Amino acid sequence: MTDRRLIRKARLANGRAKRFFDVVLASLLLAFLMPALLTIAAAIKLTDPGPIFYRHKRLGRRGKRFGCIKFRTMAVDSEARLRHLLETDPNAAAEWLESQKLRNDPRVTRIGAFLRKTSLDELPQLWNVIKGEMSMIGPRPITRDELARYGRDRRFYLLVRPGISGLWQVSGRSSVSYDRRVQYDREYLEEWSWFQELRIAALTLPAVMFARDAC
Repeated sequence: MTDRRLIRKARLANGRAKRFFDVVLASLLLAFLMPALLTIAAAIKLTDPGPIFYRHKRLGRRGKRFGCIKFRTMAVDSEARLRHLLETDPNAAAEWLESQKLRNDPRVTRIGAFLRKTSLDELPQLWNVIKGEMSMIGPRPITRDELARYGRDRRFYLLVRPGISGLWQVSGRSSVSYDRRVQYDREYLEEWSWFQELRIAALTLPAVMFARDAC
């Protein structure tokens, strides 16, 4: 697909109809899920010291950084635990280098493991959607350091808002390589249509319910 066609696709993905869809759906979900959100917040506070929420800087549309909100799933000393593991376990270091993820992550708390497996840790991102920093469906939210791995495709990634769900989230998640994730993000924009948006939305709930390759 030519650069011009990708840019046209991005304009559709950023249109008023998509934004209206995002705000309405995120608002309804926040209201409906409020009891669950409060229960999760209480469980985190009662089982592990530290804050309830975790904000990590991610890149949004046009490269603007924002605080991506999640329920905290890691121990307070998570960075020290990760550093120690990568220094002492070559296999873990290789896995981290390949995917920026760990299947057996020592940083994750007991309740955090459940939240990650079910993707419930990402529910606070509904607020990011309402604020206009994210979309319900789009590419994965990434860090500034990760952008270098997108190569020439980085400029297309920055044309749209990152999403809570997307092609990667419903296509294997942690079972695919990082390079494949990058391809999914480009494919999302290349193939953008309302049919694709609805298809991803329909696949998201089963993916969460059956915790398919979640991490």
